[in-house]
Amino acid sequence: MPAVRVDLPVPLRRLASIPGHEVTFDLGASVTLESVIRELEARYPALRGAILDHHTQQRRPFLRFFALNEDISLLPLDALLPAAVADGSEPLLIIAGIAGG
Repeated sequence: MPAVRVDLPVPLRRLASIPGHEVTFDLGASVTLESVIRELEARYPALRGAILDHHTQQRRPFLRFFALNEDISLLPLDALLPAAVADGSEPLLIIAGIAGG
């Protein structure tokens, strides 16, 4: 079974000491945002609380999720990801926003 590919922003890669920009892993049949995030947290404990808030379990405000060039940040965490992301053809992008003025 093809592996899910996740492209991470530099701050998260540095936090978890991940070389390169992409990680891959097999999640089985049901690939959701939640299953991807839980697998990232299991493999890289430094990411616990960095993607989802510890208390609310909501996405951190300055992180966005993209699949097939579409912003899926507001989808429920248990929504299935597109087949091309689930089978590893396309990556799930986690993008860090920038704020300031």
